Amino acid sequence: MSGSQPMSGAVVAGVDLDRWAVILCKPDTVVRGLVDQVLERITAAGFAVSDRLDLIAESWQPHVVYRDLLADTGRRKLRDLPAAIDAAFTGQQVTVALAHGAPGIHARLRHLIGDTDPARAGAGTIRGDLGEDSLAAANVEKRLVRNLVHTSDDPAAAHREYGTWYGPGRRLQVSDFDHCSVILCKPDAVERGLVDAVLKRIEAAGVTVATRRDVIVQRWQIDVHYWDLLVDADHFADRDIPTCLDDAYTGKAVTVALAYGEPGVHERLRQLIGHFDPTRAAPGTIRGDLGNDSLERALTEQRLVHNLVHTSDDPDAARRDFGTWYGAAQGALLTPPPADLHQLTTAEH
Repeated sequence: MSGSQPMSGAVVAGVDLDRWAVILCKPDTVVRGLVDQVLERITAAGFAVSDRLDLIAESWQPHVVYRDLLADTGRRKLRDLPAAIDAAFTGQQVTVALAHGAPGIHARLRHLIGDTDPARAGAGTIRGDLGEDSLAAANVEKRLVRNLVHTSDDPAAAHREYGTWYGPGRRLQVSDFDHCSVILCKPDAVERGLVDAVLKRIEAAGVTVATRRDVIVQRWQIDVHYWDLLVDADHFADRDIPTCLDDAYTGKAVTVALAYGEPGVHERLRQLIGHFDPTRAAPGTIRGDLGNDSLERALTEQRLVHNLVHTSDDPDAARRDFGTWYGAAQGALLTPPPADLHQLTTAEH
């Protein structure tokens, strides 16, 4: 993202808003203590939820969010709609968050939250399962229906609502490496046909996997990736590390992908993949369950151990790994992840 022009209520240029939506947990959600449950339902549906913010609504904010309804007098069910909106929101606590997903996220979220009238919302929707109000009751009481949550209708609404709730001076952060790790499925994973199995194991652990790419490794990439082994090569007197890296990787096919999760995702992924020596990796880890090599055999054969997969050690490593495998000028790829493995983008590099 670039440019210094004020956002004027819109997200800065360069962010794909067909993949971002704003979630508004309304005052009735806060009062009923359902915010966590609503956001968990959205996450469980395959969307990455981030940037949660609790705030007290100012009068202008719901006016902007409901501008179409306010301006379209023919659709009004309430005679004094502005007063009803003020009564429902102004000075009340709301919670907002961002949802990330595949293109078309807005329609899928609207389907997930359900009909405007909780009494008509289907089972399995948020309003259908958690709502306790009805449009009929609201009309009798001359107020807005209490239906828990709103999500952006479309990319244009996401532009407007981001600026409304997060402020025109705050830029959308899409490269938070506290939440993002790089997965490297190594040549042995590719050769054994285990890439899909590895990525599915990672996804099953509650991590969103996105932006899959097949890459033919260049020498510089593996040198940058394993810089620490090269710098500390004197600790590996049993092997010629530069030659081992070249033999194992250069010109070979690997698969990379991005993994999105909560802060701490790096450590959780390292635990999931297991000890670097598959014979010492615990059952339930990827290397423990799928590995077929050992450090002992690798030392005998004067090569690197085949252990299937690498994930970034920490946020700084993730930033370096991203530049290594995706390209330093490819920050746009860090926009929201697709919702499931079948929607991953695969491209030759």
